[in-house]
Amino acid sequence: MDITIRAVRPEEHGALGEVTAQAYLGDGLLDFGESDEYLIELRDVSRRAAGAEVLVAVEQDRQVLGGVTFAAAGGGPWAVLAADGEAEIGMLAVAPAARRRGAGEALVRACVERARAVDGCRRVVLSSRQAMRAAHRLYERLGFVRTPERDWQPVPGVTLFTYALEL
Repeated sequence: MDITIRAVRPEEHGALGEVTAQAYLGDGLLDFGESDEYLIELRDVSRRAAGAEVLVAVEQDRQVLGGVTFAAAGGGPWAVLAADGEAEIGMLAVAPAARRRGAGEALVRACVERARAVDGCRRVVLSSRQAMRAAHRLYERLGFVRTPERDWQPVPGVTLFTYALEL
């Protein structure tokens, strides 16, 4: 399968929003299901693309397989964890039917390459739900290491694991 990683196009915002929302819902990552407030953010690709770089994985036929948000430190609300000299990856999602075909890895690798191109960037960081075991294996395979001292809670009762990759 040929996968292309590129900036999301405005006409793909809705499709990527649904892929992201359905991936999180299908994996049971939203505590309140369809009524979870985070679902609004996951679907709002237009807002993310206005303040960060949103990458999309597509097949040759232009079908959206997944996406990710990339922001350097100081990148507003999309760089929650990133400190000076860091870039952040967030909202990585791949459609369930497209998993195990390399889209997620290609998206993460593209973010790492973008981070290397950011002047002064020394590290890529990310947050992940504890239940995202497949994602954790991917991150670790790509050289990310757990940084438990940076774990945090976006809302009470939800602890996010953190990972970092030194560039």
